[in-house]
Formats: sequence, C-alpha cells, structure tokens
Amino acid sequence: MNAERTNTTNSTAGKARSVRRGGAALAALTLAGLAGLTAAQGAEGAGTADGRPAAVAHHTGRGALLRVTPVADLSRAEVAAFLKKGEFGTETVRYGVRAYRLTYRTVDTQGRPTTATGLFVLPKAQSETERHRALGLVSDAHGTMVHRDYAPSVSEDFGRLSPYLHAAAGKAVAAPDHLGLGKGPGVHPYMDARSAVTASEDMLRASRTAAEREGRTLSGDLYLTGFSQGGQVTMALAREARRGLAGFTVRAVAPVSGPHDLSGAEMPALFDGRVNDTSAVFYLSYFLVAQNRLHPIYKDPSDVFRAPYADRIEQLFDSRHSEEEVIPALPKTLKELLTPDFYDRLRHPTGGLLAALAANDGFCDGKPAAPVRLYAARGDTDVPIQNARSCAAALAAHGVRAPVLDQGGVTHMESLGKAAPKVARWFARVEA
Repeated sequence: MNAERTNTTNSTAGKARSVRRGGAALAALTLAGLAGLTAAQGAEGAGTADGRPAAVAHHTGRGALLRVTPVADLSRAEVAAFLKKGEFGTETVRYGVRAYRLTYRTVDTQGRPTTATGLFVLPKAQSETERHRALGLVSDAHGTMVHRDYAPSVSEDFGRLSPYLHAAAGKAVAAPDHLGLGKGPGVHPYMDARSAVTASEDMLRASRTAAEREGRTLSGDLYLTGFSQGGQVTMALAREARRGLAGFTVRAVAPVSGPHDLSGAEMPALFDGRVNDTSAVFYLSYFLVAQNRLHPIYKDPSDVFRAPYADRIEQLFDSRHSEEEVIPALPKTLKELLTPDFYDRLRHPTGGLLAALAANDGFCDGKPAAPVRLYAARGDTDVPIQNARSCAAALAAHGVRAPVLDQGGVTHMESLGKAAPKVARWFARVEA
C-alpha cells in the first residue's frame, strides 16, 4: 500500500517530472535536482566502489551474492538535502552514505530458484575506529510499487528515503526490491507475504556478504521496519524471526501504516469511504490481478471486472506500467470497476479470494521476540489507522503491549515522513 501524493521520476534517463493527484495510489517522489546523486549510479555489471570487479557468488544457495553495483555516494549534507526534499526530518542524520544494488539468489512464489535485487546502504565511517565498529542492520520494506524501476535499488526517489535515513543514523540497511521489481525477473506478486519474507531473508544473507566485501562488519542485531505494504512484510518477518532470520537477532519492530488487518479493517474500508476511491480502485485491482496468479480468484478477467477494464487490466499490472499510465486507465469507483456479482462477493469472500486474504493476513497474531511499535495516522485514507489498532489488539491477546503511535491528521505518505525519524531514534535507544 502507498500514498495519496504521487510524483514520478524517470531517474535512469535523468529526466524527472512530478504530479500531484488527490487520492492517487502510488508515491514515487521525484527527488531530482540534487547535485551528484545520480553520478554514482553504475550500469548493471559495474564494479564495487573501490574499483574491484562485481561480486560473483562462490555458492549457489539462497542469499548467495551474485553482483554488487554501486548506485550512490552521498555526503552528510547531500543526504540531508535529499530527505528534506522528501519532507523527512533530518535530525538523526549523522553520516554520509554509500549505496549498492545487490543481485542475489532467492526463491519464487513456488519455491523455485530465482534471483532478486535490493538496495544495501552503509554509513560512511568518519574514522578507523568507526570503520571497525560492528553495525546493526535495518531491514526496510518498501510500500506499493507498480513499475519495476521504482524499486529502491534502481530509482533515486521515495524508495530510498527511509533506507538513507537509517543509514545516515549509523546502521547498515537492507532494502529488498522484492520479486519482479528492480532488476529481478518476472512480474511482482503484489501483497504475497510469503515471497516477500523469503526475498527479505535472503537479502539479509546477501547483505552480510556485501558488508564483508566492503570491509565492514554486521553485529547480528536486526531492526525491522517497513512502510505500507512493507508494514505487512515487517510483521510477517517479525513472526518468522522466532525460528531465526539468517542468523540475525531481531531487536525491535516498527511498521509504519501497514495493512495489518486485510479482512477486518482494510477491505471494509474500501466500501465505507475510509479509503479514498482512487486508491481503493488501484489497490484492489493490483491485488486481484497479482493474487489470481497464486490463487484461483477468477478464470477470466470478465468474471470480476466490467468492460472495458477486463480487456486491459492484467496488462496494466505487468510491472512495466507507471501509475501515470495505470490510474487513468481505471474507473473512478469500485462499482464501475467490478461486476455486480463480484462486488457483492467481496463483502463475503469465498474460494480463491478467501484463500488469498487468509494467506496474507493475521501476521500480528503471535508473540514477536522483540518489542513492537505500530506507527499510523488517523488522517490516512489509503491504510486507515484501524489496521494498526487491530494489530495491537491481536498482539495484546498474546501478552504483547504494542503502542499505536498516531502521526496525526496527515496523508499516507506524510505518515512515513513523520514516523521514520522517530523509528530511527527508537532503534538507537534499543541498541544502547
């Protein structure tokens, strides 16, 4: 899930344009114009920051690091300027950062070998003592992305705000692009928590290897955060952490504006006005098309979508269309999008739809091995705050007190800008 504020960038071509659309679904903040930000972006296959050849894995297991591509080298001042353009607070910025695209081995939605990419960010050491200091690692899961080039390892836009923030605060950051985004093959399995967990865990393994190649050491302490769709991933990872996550120990969990309760909060909000119409149409279309590849929701798009949308909708969500192309090609409301029968079925899911919801819900129903804080905003009309309150109630049933920290009457994207610096400060206190 992502934002009401939409700005798009074509950062690989160096040409940016931004638009503002009330109720738009995907946030890809254009942060062009910062001197030097794209100069360090190497072509796929470039060497590491010190000129060494790109990494080639010596083993073929999950998380094996296949390639390292430098993508950014920012001073402390440049990080602060980047965050300010994204309307993020900069009070936790202490370091410049170096960022790399990692290509690594993982598994697809069926458990078959594949590859994925992700953004790995290191704070710049300011002394030899700091260079030898073991770093905690933040796993940072991004929000809804419809075009593969919006992924953190590819574009200098909103997907890098939170990773840069946490790295500039002094931690290493692993920000997976997830399957079908970035430079990985295939189509993105939107809202499939299972594959997001495996891709995220394998990104942790690849990050450990990448840190060693750069002469840095990871402490083994892991901090989980993520925004919107990434909030769902954060809680799924927190639940998986009880069996271990690539040898790391989770110290704190801080999702921001995540759809933690699909069946009980997010889906009902699509119909009662708590989710704005544009976002409701966008999110539900994306979810149904992506989940139908994993669960038998429909045999033909016309079983679910009205004409003329049934003929175009699967092509729109192929990971190669931007939201500027997708949103105008969709109708204004759910009733215009869906057949009457399916519109009614959404209120009482059965079959593949029920299976899709069940497979991607309930990640707060457990007892994480680390403290949890739930960040949300009462003004959010993409992911209503009831999602966080439902998550807190589910955790409380297991004896876990997880406060819901309301960021106020702000939009979905603005909730991240307000929450992320607070998350960084909390992670620092937990570490201390």
